[in-house]
Amino acid sequence: MANPARMRVGIIGAGAMGSLFGFHLAKHCDITMLDRNAAVNEAIARDGLSVNDLPPRRVEIARNPRDLYGSQVLFLFVKAVDTLRALRPFAGELNPGAPIVSLQNGVGNEDAIKTALGGEVPVILGITTESSQTVGPGRVHVSGEGHSIIGSTSAAPTTSRMVADLLTHSGLQASVVYDIRPHLWGKLVANAAINALSALLDCESGAIPKDPDAARLAEALAEEAAGVAAALKINLPFVNPWQYVTDVIALGADAKSSMAYDLESGHPSEIDHINGAVVAFGRRTGTPTPYNDAMVRLVKARETLLSRLRVEAKEPNRTG
Repeated sequence: MANPARMRVGIIGAGAMGSLFGFHLAKHCDITMLDRNAAVNEAIARDGLSVNDLPPRRVEIARNPRDLYGSQVLFLFVKAVDTLRALRPFAGELNPGAPIVSLQNGVGNEDAIKTALGGEVPVILGITTESSQTVGPGRVHVSGEGHSIIGSTSAAPTTSRMVADLLTHSGLQASVVYDIRPHLWGKLVANAAINALSALLDCESGAIPKDPDAARLAEALAEEAAGVAAALKINLPFVNPWQYVTDVIALGADAKSSMAYDLESGHPSEIDHINGAVVAFGRRTGTPTPYNDAMVRLVKARETLLSRLRVEAKEPNRTG
């Protein structure tokens, strides 16, 4: 039975980031996690969540979305492409004051959350430099400490502060900003430069700046995204986009991007929410984005090709 003195926190998505944040939050909160993968659910229910060599921490596994309806805070750790699907079962069921916290990639997550749950839901948006790699269901490896920056365009400042305090009390670093948009676009600049390239080249992020051709392309992608932000009158939290990208790469140089794993697994990628968002806002502001448009087309072509190959591999041999 839940301890009434501990906050009830729901987490949707038990991947690398959901497991990392769930582990830390479980120190002082009652955590209930919801994931579509039955094998992951079974392993976490049995073994708990663990980070590096630290003792595992126990959490509850939801049998269905209803088990998260009583959450006082709901963290969203699914891919941006899955936001609507993940949240639709919660429409009209959550406490109206319970904030939805999104640290997802892309810049359209607030719209997707409000489409699923209604325009009055308090949404906390943010970015994080926390980085973790899955080594097993609910088990992640972390090589360093990160920092999360959160804010909101639809929730009271006290709600943002409550979420930040919740994270810091759990051993994570977090801070609140008045305007989160510059930070969301800063993250978009980095993701636009790194994620699709890492996926198409099937390489760790750290390999990109070491190769002259990959580095030049990544720099062009970053410059385009920064140009769109400027056209939107968003003041990015850095002066040199490429320098910022290389700083981000340094934090996770030995890991592939999440988009690379999407292509490998057959999961729909976030290309429309990253490079595709740059292209869409570029059209809206009249800002050319040929490099980002090319990356969108290349990733979608790659997705289609790999999907066709998977289907062909499953078909029975008809030659005999």
